[in-house]
Amino acid sequence: MALGDLMASRFSQSSVTVVSNHYDDYQEDSDLFSQRRDSETATTSSYVNATSATPTSMVYLPQTVVLGELRHEAFEVSTPTGPSDSGLVSKWRPKDRMKTGCVALVLCLNISVDPPDVIKISPCARMECWIDPFSMAPPKALETIGKNLRDQYERWQPRARYKVELDPTVDEVKKLCTTCRRHAKSERVLYHYNGHGVPKPTPNGEIWLFNKSYTQYIPLPICDLDSWLKTPSIYVFDCSAAGVIVNAFIELNGWGASNYGSARDCILLAACEAHETLPQSDEFPADVFTSCLTTPIKMALRWFCTRSLLRESLDYSLIDKIPGRQNDRKTLLGELNWIFTAVTDTIAWNVLPHDLFQRLFRQDLLVASLFRNFLLAERIMRSANCSPISHPVLPPTHQHHMWDAWDMAAEICLSQLPSLIEDPNAEFQPSPFFTEQLTAFEVWLDHGSEHKKPPEQLPIVLQVLLSQCHRFRALFLLVKFLDMGPWAVDLALSVGIFPYVLKLLQTTTPELRQLLVFIWTKILALDKSCQVDLVKDLGHTYFLRFLDSMETYPERAMAAFVLAVIVDGHRRGQEACIEAGLIHLCLKHLQGSVLPNDAQSEPLFLQWLCLCLGKLWEDFTEAQMIGLQADALTIFSPLLSEPQPEVRASAVFALGTLLDVGFDSSRDGVGGDEEFDDGEKIRAEISIIRSLLSVVSDGSPLVRAEVAVALARFAFGHKQHLKSIAAAYWKPQSSSLLNSLPSLANIKGVGGGNIISSQKGPLTRVGNDSLVVRRDGKASTSSPLATPGILHGSPLSDDSSQHSDSGILNDGVSNGVVNNSRPKLPDNAMYSECVLAMCSLAKDPSPRIASLGRRVLSIIGIEQVTKAVKSIGGSVRPGEPSTSSPTPSFAGLARSSSWFDMNGGHLPLTFRTPPVSPPRQSYLTGMRRVCSLELRPPLMNSPDSGLADPLLGSVSGISERSLLPQSTIYNWSCGHFSKPLLSAADNSEEIVARREERDKFALEHIAKCQHSTVSKLNNDNQIANWDTKFETGTKAALLQPFSPIVIAADENERIRVWNYEEATLLNGFDNHEFPEKGISKLCLLNELDDSMLLVASYDGNVRVWKDYTMRGKQKLVTAFSSIQGHKPGVRSLNAVVDWQQQSGYLYASGEISSIMLWDLEKEQLVSSIPSSSDCTVSALAASQVHGSQLAAGFVDGSVRLYDFRTPENLVRAMQPHNQRVVGIGFQPGLEPGKIVSASQAGDIQFLDIRSYRDTYLTIDAHRGSLTALAVHRHAPIIASGSAKQLIKVFSLEGEQLGTIRYYTNFMAQKIGSVSCLTFHPYQVLLAAGAADACVSIYADDHSQTR
Repeated sequence: MALGDLMASRFSQSSVTVVSNHYDDYQEDSDLFSQRRDSETATTSSYVNATSATPTSMVYLPQTVVLGELRHEAFEVSTPTGPSDSGLVSKWRPKDRMKTGCVALVLCLNISVDPPDVIKISPCARMECWIDPFSMAPPKALETIGKNLRDQYERWQPRARYKVELDPTVDEVKKLCTTCRRHAKSERVLYHYNGHGVPKPTPNGEIWLFNKSYTQYIPLPICDLDSWLKTPSIYVFDCSAAGVIVNAFIELNGWGASNYGSARDCILLAACEAHETLPQSDEFPADVFTSCLTTPIKMALRWFCTRSLLRESLDYSLIDKIPGRQNDRKTLLGELNWIFTAVTDTIAWNVLPHDLFQRLFRQDLLVASLFRNFLLAERIMRSANCSPISHPVLPPTHQHHMWDAWDMAAEICLSQLPSLIEDPNAEFQPSPFFTEQLTAFEVWLDHGSEHKKPPEQLPIVLQVLLSQCHRFRALFLLVKFLDMGPWAVDLALSVGIFPYVLKLLQTTTPELRQLLVFIWTKILALDKSCQVDLVKDLGHTYFLRFLDSMETYPERAMAAFVLAVIVDGHRRGQEACIEAGLIHLCLKHLQGSVLPNDAQSEPLFLQWLCLCLGKLWEDFTEAQMIGLQADALTIFSPLLSEPQPEVRASAVFALGTLLDVGFDSSRDGVGGDEEFDDGEKIRAEISIIRSLLSVVSDGSPLVRAEVAVALARFAFGHKQHLKSIAAAYWKPQSSSLLNSLPSLANIKGVGGGNIISSQKGPLTRVGNDSLVVRRDGKASTSSPLATPGILHGSPLSDDSSQHSDSGILNDGVSNGVVNNSRPKLPDNAMYSECVLAMCSLAKDPSPRIASLGRRVLSIIGIEQVTKAVKSIGGSVRPGEPSTSSPTPSFAGLARSSSWFDMNGGHLPLTFRTPPVSPPRQSYLTGMRRVCSLELRPPLMNSPDSGLADPLLGSVSGISERSLLPQSTIYNWSCGHFSKPLLSAADNSEEIVARREERDKFALEHIAKCQHSTVSKLNNDNQIANWDTKFETGTKAALLQPFSPIVIAADENERIRVWNYEEATLLNGFDNHEFPEKGISKLCLLNELDDSMLLVASYDGNVRVWKDYTMRGKQKLVTAFSSIQGHKPGVRSLNAVVDWQQQSGYLYASGEISSIMLWDLEKEQLVSSIPSSSDCTVSALAASQVHGSQLAAGFVDGSVRLYDFRTPENLVRAMQPHNQRVVGIGFQPGLEPGKIVSASQAGDIQFLDIRSYRDTYLTIDAHRGSLTALAVHRHAPIIASGSAKQLIKVFSLEGEQLGTIRYYTNFMAQKIGSVSCLTFHPYQVLLAAGAADACVSIYADDHSQTR
């Protein structure tokens, strides 16, 4: 897209607020405009047509908001963490799944003989396992009851071994228990004891059995039983006073009453408390507890029948005839069982602590069933004044309101029973239970939040996933719930959703695909450990198919994310995805996205395709080879210029992972290496490095951080060769060494052209683009990578260091490859560019990237040294260290630490370098070689060892690889999926309301400004005066539009924020730690929203701060170098910048022959426009009304107007001044092309590009001493300041409205010259800063009265 189209599309998209009362004036003006058109040049006339035809694009209040993305939240301070694979989040996972392997059923019924301590009522409860023992001969009855009990248990756990002992002796029980334990091994054993035919347990907790002849009851101590069965075990005691046994167990094992997390995995269920006897009413079976535990539906319905409104029409016998099977949900019995499971699960999940719920309801199928049914037993038996108990103890649940929902569902089902039995073909109507519960969940979703009670229907949603008819709705609601945040995902996992959604990946239903991809995205964003389960169950193929489908779903990015997590650090996952063709699939999508005729892929999708490939290639040589053979490098190249920084950073990450670090211990030279020889590998490496170097100066810190990490990988693999290049730079320049240096003559800037092999033999650094070495040993280069002053090394003075340096140099430059060092790239120029790129990163304006850059340099043996002197003759600011060395007396010496130290200092050993000669004071920061190689222990003197080698032998288990700087883009990008994706942020209404209020304020004040007549502005109009206490005077100032705040900055890049109404200092902070030339400009970004402070330094670095008015809370949002490709030998860039909110563009220029256009939304250099002048730009002004216009003033006094919608960009060039242009600005109002400029000579010129004359009005404001110019954005007023302590204010007609003199103060000192002037954007307020550190604010009479 051409730049003009780009601008046009930008303006057509942005919504605008127009002030209508000026439109008519503008139309009249354009008529005048057309009368004079004949005398204009063709360029200008076509430009005029363009501007007059589009009045609506000329607006006051831009709607563009920049730098408000997730990536700007806290890039500098936070190190993002990706999905966790351990710790807190994995608590939802049952520690270890268990199975009950053996079931021992012991029945002591002694039918027809009542125990001596029981007096039975008449009629009395008689049924055992739904059989009347007196309906047949006692031995037959006993056998039938035993068989029935076994069948009842088998329904819950069909795979267990069952052993039944009927009226046994102690020896038989001992044999039974030991046999069960032997068979079960480490699985759980269930021991069921029915003691209805023996006395109650003894007070010591002994249970009764029989002797062989059934003449005596024999006691069995609980400790014996416990020693035979061991753990894990579960006991069911169905007898009177069963609580005595539980108490005996608790005493035996020393458990606390509520100690459910005891070391011994032993679970107890007992029919009643120690003082209670079992219910004898014939309403119940005799084994009511066992019946509740093993036949809950029958028991629940029989109990409910007598209490239901249907009791007249229902007969008990009908309950036994309920049609269907328990495991078939489409039948009446199956539906009842399903509802019962959902209700009991829900009660348990809402009442129990989560870890206890996990242990009892999710670990073992049989235990879970028994505990669900135990809740029913509690409800039914409490109605008969009997309280079943358990260990672990459960809270009471018999009155939970979900039982009402069960009663309702049971009643609805039972009402159909008579008709279904009469007509077997009659159709069964499903219960509305699940539909109603999903509606309740939906209501909760509308009003619930993290801080409210969790939705109690969650276990029911889980149950509903089993049913096809409700599944879509359940998944849809689940998606909405999981989107509420990680807490919701954790709740859903803890309720047991995982196996359900894993199983659903086997379905092929098309309408569920997007929902399932979303759900898995949320799960994996919280807990990465699920990757193992997915690969084991072949779940990855589901997401590969989704990615491969033709439809362009918005969830494709999520599928790519899921696959990226599957391959993240998981070799089995990587192998499975390679087999399934993931690499080619991702590359196919990436290739399709860059085709011009293709519909544009969404950036998030591209980002995750890159990250997925990067994670697949990471430390996996086989995958890297497949990628390189599939031409990945060609496909990735265009992605480095994508508009979204996240996409560019992800593409850099993927390219970086293709660089083989050369330290892969798992590789033994097989697997793909044969077909991919060293030559191809080297070509690939060169291609990757070329691509990386093209984005080393990207506008986004996110991208540069990834470049630094990738260069660190390259440096690690090639440190020997890079060290030799670096060593050559930082040596004292002797002629012999100069001849042996690698050539830099072929560097033609980054990114373009092939690498030409340097010739062997003696070389010198010459040529028009080469690195120039001047007589004083300083080096400068034309490469955009080398920021000024970066190569100013301090010569090393001591012999040992020279010796060690030259030793490395000879190793590296010799033709033979040293030991097991990497094969050398064919051209040294590539290494030279890399070293310059590393230096550039080490001096990055973003502190985080600068520290990454320094770590990269330390790999190749260079350390940065910070000098003590801040500026020549300037004193050090309070609170700053006065020296960079450990003791003040050695100001010139630098402490050197190893690469290990830089990594965070968690290794016990460090080593120091010999002292270095003191550096020259004029360089503020320099680089020097680290000469620690002489200090290495002699045993480890291997030629290939890097800086950290001496430590490798002494620190066990720490691999050198682990110390490389780690990429953060993947972890950072994962954070996106943890946030709500379906709903907007809650505070959006607030933001809109504040924006509307500010728009209203701005429009009212703009109208007042336009119609105001400024009568005068002089010393009497001063409303505030502030001593900033800047030692070097005020360099730049800025007035905030919506609060009485002035921001000022000085030459040492100290920024102070002051409230001029309350006369209080709000905040003060350093723009950065190593100020060089001071601040050239302060601008406000997003002034109508949450404003940010853009601070531009003279060295071209731009930093953007938010929360800058809060003391100590300021945060760096982004930082980049706005000027690139400057001429060789330039000591200072004298950068000038201006910001245009309407287009979102930052314009920058300086000692370069072009004007840089930065799009801050994309954080990208959009264009570099030739300034069409031999001189450099000294002043820039972007129109705040016409979003595409820019005026530039030059050192030679010329002025140019640019409009970036026109193909030529340059609209008109004029020469109104003879000396350097100091200030320039667009005149207030909507007229295009009216400019005010002022030169050093003191003349102010009013220009109109529509006129054939250069100027139509000249004011001689100051004689030869003009230092500052300010033009109000909306009021017809300008101000100029001079070196003679004078400010003059003029109207647009040239009439002088006032003079402000700086009087000498009472100490009779001269006050410095006026250094900066700025107007309030919407009021007639003028702030003036001077070289004496005072900032004064003046208001016209109207503003003061207002």
